[in-house]
Amino acid sequence: MKTLAKIGIFAILLGLIIMYKDDIVELYNIILVKFSSQEELVKNEYYKKDNYKFVKNTDNFRPKSKEELYDIYYTVINSGMKKFSFYCSTKYENCVNDIKELAADRVLLSNINNFVHPYNSFSNIETEYNSYGKVTIKLKHTYSKNQINEINTKVKEIENELFKDKKLSDVEKINLIHDYIINNTVYDSDRSDLNITKYKSDIAYGPLFEGYAICGGYSDLMAIFLTNLKIKNYKVSTDKHVWNVALINGNWLHLDLTWDDPITNDGSNIIDHKFLLINTKQLLENEQTQHNFNTNIYKELALK
Repeated sequence: MKTLAKIGIFAILLGLIIMYKDDIVELYNIILVKFSSQEELVKNEYYKKDNYKFVKNTDNFRPKSKEELYDIYYTVINSGMKKFSFYCSTKYENCVNDIKELAADRVLLSNINNFVHPYNSFSNIETEYNSYGKVTIKLKHTYSKNQINEINTKVKEIENELFKDKKLSDVEKINLIHDYIINNTVYDSDRSDLNITKYKSDIAYGPLFEGYAICGGYSDLMAIFLTNLKIKNYKVSTDKHVWNVALINGNWLHLDLTWDDPITNDGSNIIDHKFLLINTKQLLENEQTQHNFNTNIYKELALK
């Protein structure tokens, strides 16, 4: 009788486990999150509090939708951490599949990368996941600590020189920065056209210390200056190009230093202002081939 009773109790327990398996896994994951040694999200000094229409900062690391998943990736990249883990909710049945899809979508990840400070941006990102719903993001950052220190020192020197007049407006400061960068930089056509890498022209270091830039270098350096001015900004990219946008007096305006630093037939170094603080309508009237951006991502810039 005792044996039969034990078998009966075991059968009941087994039935309960099968019936509530999702809840048990959910509880298991919650316990892991609460008591495991996973690292807390630590935000560095370049973390941006800014939220956007496509992604926003979050403290919810139990995603239940693809949109919440995007917010987690943005928050983790924005924090400046090199590694962070979170857990899928069992109520989000497609979580692992969506993770796989996002991890393979380098274009989407690159676009999310555009919303963070250049110093927290990644040059490489990897995602690991297991059957229990644990997801780990690993990042290699674009800038080294030494590069950041050198750039910050140089940027401060330039600001002190350019902003001697304390009464300058934000627009006037942006104009001065725009002209300074272009007047001290040559477009790196060897890298762009011939894939010959002589300079760090794809990041802010190139235009600041080597005098050469491609669109990544121009836009990163401008983003650093804009953030120092406490102007809300991010970068916009297509498959061919990247540039800046800034929130000025309640309006999102484009700045494209690459196109304002044209290559001339005679090799002369000229400066243009055609792509300086213009709205989306003006941008697309000026040029569409390289500026036809995704308005589903950069929603603030969509034509009204």
